[in-house]
Order: sequence, then structure tokens, then C-alpha cells
Amino acid sequence: MADSAVHIIVHGRVQGVFFRASTQTRALELSLVGWVRNLPDSSVEIHAEGDRENLELLIEWCRQGPPSAKVTRVDSDWIAPQTMHDFQIR
Repeated sequence: MADSAVHIIVHGRVQGVFFRASTQTRALELSLVGWVRNLPDSSVEIHAEGDRENLELLIEWCRQGPPSAKVTRVDSDWIAPQTMHDFQIR
């Protein structure tokens, strides 16, 4: 079971730039589970669970994102894990 979980909102030019697919790839590299989805306000929402150190690495990655993204702000909150089993694009 994951020991930590984080809820992340990424703002900027983060839709239409492969942000969700890149997030999934990075999360899997870090052995994280959870999901990523686009929000109506053009931001991206992420729920990730796993080792806290790896979650912090994901938050840092989100500040840059994939090459064509332009991240202006990353909001993150530590939350209770929900026992997820994979990392999905929603």
C-alpha cells in the first residue's frame, strides 16, 4: 500500500501538449499509482500515490512538464492514499 498521496493542479499551457501521457510515463518510472485528467479551466489535475520521495520528484517534474508545455503554477496538497493499483489517464 502507498504510504503517501498528493493532489496536484498544474496551470499554464498544459493541455494539447501531451502533458497527461508524459505524466503517466513519469509516474510509472517513479513506481507511482493514481490518475491524471484535464480540467475544464485548461489546467491538469493529478492524483498520485506511492513513496513520498518519488511523489516529491513528480511534483518537481510537473513544474517543467513535457517540452511543449508552459507551466505557470503547480499547486499540491498532501492527502490520504486511496489504494489505487495503476496510473490512468482519465
